[in-house]
Amino acid sequence: MNEKIGKPIKRVDAAEKIGGQVKYLADIEFEGMLYARTLRSTRARAKIISIDISELPEGYYIVDRSDVPGRNRVKIIFYDMPFFAEDEVNYIGEPILLVVGPDREEILSILSNIKVVYEDMEPILSMADALANTRAPIFGDNNLYAEYAFSKGNLEEVAKGDIKKFEGEYSTGYQEHIYLETQGVVAECIDDKIRIWGSMQCPYFVKDAVVEALGFDKNKVQVIQTTTGGGFGGKEEYPSLLAGQVAVAALKIKKPVRLILDRAEDIEVSTKRHPSSIKIKSYIGFDKKILGMDVDIKIDGGAYSGLSNIVLQRTMFAAIGVYNVENVKINGVALATNKVVGGGFRGFGAPQAFFALEMHMDYISKELGINALEFRKLNILKKGDISSTGGVIRENTMLPEIIEVIENMSNYKGKVAMPKKKGILKGIGCSLFFHGCGFTGSGEKDIIKAKVKLLKHRDRTVEILVSNVEMGQGAQTTLKKIVAYTLEIPINRVIFKNPDTDKVPDSGPTVASRTITIVGKLLQDAAIDMKEFMGSDIELEILKNYKHPEGFKWDDETFKGDAYNTYAWGANVIEVEVNPITYEVSVTDIYAVFDIGEAIDELIVRGQIEGGMVQGLGYAGMEVMRHKDGRLLQRTNTDYVIPTAMDFPKIQSELVNNPYINGPFGAKGVGETTLIGAAAAYALAVQNAIGHNINKIPVTPEYLMEVMKNKN
Repeated sequence: MNEKIGKPIKRVDAAEKIGGQVKYLADIEFEGMLYARTLRSTRARAKIISIDISELPEGYYIVDRSDVPGRNRVKIIFYDMPFFAEDEVNYIGEPILLVVGPDREEILSILSNIKVVYEDMEPILSMADALANTRAPIFGDNNLYAEYAFSKGNLEEVAKGDIKKFEGEYSTGYQEHIYLETQGVVAECIDDKIRIWGSMQCPYFVKDAVVEALGFDKNKVQVIQTTTGGGFGGKEEYPSLLAGQVAVAALKIKKPVRLILDRAEDIEVSTKRHPSSIKIKSYIGFDKKILGMDVDIKIDGGAYSGLSNIVLQRTMFAAIGVYNVENVKINGVALATNKVVGGGFRGFGAPQAFFALEMHMDYISKELGINALEFRKLNILKKGDISSTGGVIRENTMLPEIIEVIENMSNYKGKVAMPKKKGILKGIGCSLFFHGCGFTGSGEKDIIKAKVKLLKHRDRTVEILVSNVEMGQGAQTTLKKIVAYTLEIPINRVIFKNPDTDKVPDSGPTVASRTITIVGKLLQDAAIDMKEFMGSDIELEILKNYKHPEGFKWDDETFKGDAYNTYAWGANVIEVEVNPITYEVSVTDIYAVFDIGEAIDELIVRGQIEGGMVQGLGYAGMEVMRHKDGRLLQRTNTDYVIPTAMDFPKIQSELVNNPYINGPFGAKGVGETTLIGAAAAYALAVQNAIGHNINKIPVTPEYLMEVMKNKN
């Protein structure tokens, strides 16, 4: 390593603590390091006419699109998002250039004196505007990032019959991740090799993006994950944008460059959960069985495509939920608007779908005059049934057992029918849901192709080499337990450091509830092969490649077949009290039951349940994020309110064991499942309390006043 350029003063692995505290990116100093801040667009949509930059003090630099030696496009799915704005800007907050230098106050002064001359264009600020197509499109010819459709059975024939028909429309808003540690990356250039250090979920996503930005060979880019203070999907694709920017800066200046967003900046410009609008038309037989469903889904992708097409797919695959519906028609579009970009977020489109569907199921049951849970039980999927995409449900769904447990815990039936009294309004709501574990369809088999390594050292310690990261969800503990238990060695003899792409194979991203289900199983298989050598002092490396389970089929063109190899299942019950004067909502009881296969570490699972449920309840009731003329109104921790430990009571939870044959020791995914059903159960509880239908979240006091005013 060159002693004069880029030498890290201190690097800290995930397990190492200094003074009792783990070191995060902001704590690590590099010799000669410079700081970067971003000049961002103040227009939702405009042409850049000119940029006026005064003469810079010595040691300060401007980095913009002219400095990108490779492709000025972030590699995600499509190549529409630039690292630095080119001739136009498409949302407020879009990065135009970096100011880089040694003093942060001076950088802010330089930024404040840069003048950008814009020629404003008429922005597209709603999904309705995007569909109307009356303005110059942002993406393609029609503002569609994706448009998909699939069907099963013969819905047209069902619709002709003498049956009952029910229609509803439901909408959801933005949700911000509010991870504890904001987005941040450092780049250093040493001997024409770029090293990236950052808070991230997907090191190889970042590497691929930087390789294309620089036009480098892959062996000239190294990505190292630093201890990451939360992600929730928000650090899936967004770090690729930041890493490309600082990599270009480090290459130009030949000094380490650090870019860390402050909290307000992070809230305003990083990706969000996609807003959605979902219409459902259901056809119900006289035996109260669902004969058919027609679902139309729209999600707001924002100014660039990001992961919108993948989010849309998962929303569509969740559209009929846990119910056995033989005739299905599902359409979906992801739309381009001049607003903040939609991105990955825990649940990845499923929370939107399950909110809409579960509200719709309650609406139907109310109209039919049947208990909502009984109506659900009449229609739930069971082993051998066919999914909406034509896949086979191969495992016991355990839904009857899940429902029985949560009914006994909550006394749902007794409480839901209780007559309303004057004073504080009480209500209860129940949701059923699933989450497909791993990437959709052929994603694991044909796209990710995960690889893992186990390295046995001469001292008989064993090192896990995977690209999956610890971001607070317990991956390091859980994966180490899988290996230790398989090898029958103490867990302290298993090593798992933060991933470094020069050392670990590409085992895929830390997303989609796949880390334990997919990567954990590969590590278990590798450990089985290693076990016979554990008594020797030889150094040994075992490599395992992902093999798709036999019998599963998928067609990416038609969306036919097995969308997922396995599912986690769950039920949530929420009880609330609503103040009839202020319409403030208090949650009084929370119940949750899940089938996640077998829990590798029950304490970690309980933590995931509590964190996921609280995040889902925040999405349902308090996390308001709106925009005016394309700019978010809630841009700080003060404006954007998230739940705290004081907002909700203790969560009562149970697990129903149902081992998954292709999972490590029977485990399935848990992280996303715990969030998905909370919003629907909350909204249903409030609806039960006030006696009027709710069709959107977040359920704010203002919205409830509007509902009551319109109904009275």
